[in-house]
Amino acid sequence: MKKQKICIIGGGLTGLITAITLSKLNFKIDLIAGNVEKNIKSNRTIAISQNNYNFIKKLNIFNFSKKEFWPCSKMKLYAETPKEKFTEIFKLENDKRQKKQILYMIENTKIMRHMIQSIKKNKLISFKTQKIISEIVSSGLLKSVKYNNKNNSKYNLIIICTGSNSDLAKTFFNDKSLRRSYEEISITSNLNHSSIKNDIVRQIFLNGEIFALLPISNTKTSVVWTIKKKQMHIYKDRRNLLLKNKIKFYAKNFIKNINFSGNIEQKNLNLLIREKYYQDRILLFGDALHEVHPLVGQGFNMILRDLINLEQTLKNKINLGLDIGSSDILSEFSKEIKPRNFAFSLGIDLIRNSFAFEGKIFRDLRNKLITKLNNNHFTKELFYNLADKGLKF
Repeated sequence: MKKQKICIIGGGLTGLITAITLSKLNFKIDLIAGNVEKNIKSNRTIAISQNNYNFIKKLNIFNFSKKEFWPCSKMKLYAETPKEKFTEIFKLENDKRQKKQILYMIENTKIMRHMIQSIKKNKLISFKTQKIISEIVSSGLLKSVKYNNKNNSKYNLIIICTGSNSDLAKTFFNDKSLRRSYEEISITSNLNHSSIKNDIVRQIFLNGEIFALLPISNTKTSVVWTIKKKQMHIYKDRRNLLLKNKIKFYAKNFIKNINFSGNIEQKNLNLLIREKYYQDRILLFGDALHEVHPLVGQGFNMILRDLINLEQTLKNKINLGLDIGSSDILSEFSKEIKPRNFAFSLGIDLIRNSFAFEGKIFRDLRNKLITKLNNNHFTKELFYNLADKGLKF
């Protein structure tokens, strides 16, 4: 039987890991990646849950040493006290009996370079860079992608992994969706510092802001700081210098001798929950389907859970000799993950909103509630399982 063919559009993390995963099912894959170097240069980091770490490990892309995936055994939440001090209100620890971590951290650059090397060695994946897609058209029963108005191969399935604001996503899926700006900006950077046992993820809830310290090694920590857009005018003059000084001010409570590694990056934060996942052999994937607030580090974890489901769905269908791009199969996949993604995204949005209020009375009540939950083992277990595996229903 002739191999079915997939076209994956997008050279970010989602496109790369989707190509690697689906190649394990013996599909022929064209990966249209654009300018990959632009994505590699980011100093962002990614949080990966234990369950998703196990999934990635099965793909055999990495050596899986601590140099690549840094294990974090604890998570601590802090509230700001009147004299700009921080008090711990919640702590979550790993399950040592089952050898489970709270999460693993990896640098964007490292994971992408490993994936690109793996793809270049994979005979089932054709890596097409610097291609400009002019059109996606029907070609008999299948679909064809045009580069500069020239037809390319026919595909059973096209997967768009180009993000929520790409022209392709807007062209084919400019339909109803829940979309809202948080009117916030995430500030990200990496810090070098004195060596410590660096295995604790820390999130500090400030007045309408969230400041997170995410370990990468014993001498390196990633910072993710969400700031309201209306507050950015404070940093208008000499912005980077003032932002760095503020980051050092917060971080010095936990790490010493701080130096910045790389530039400060900024990103607008939005909520996106897509209503339509597919149409006529074209499937949206990744951030194009759902975009959530980074406060609980679930963006890429949601994508990996979708990918696990997609892999299993397609595996079952090819064993039956079915066309993987048919509406029946894409509908089955959509019905399986859409309700969970919808509920999970709204749950993250609700958590974010509870930390966005700036009133002292509300903040004090919220912090007291979190402190009480800190003493409840069942609640902690529930939080861990949700963060690790998402919703199951």
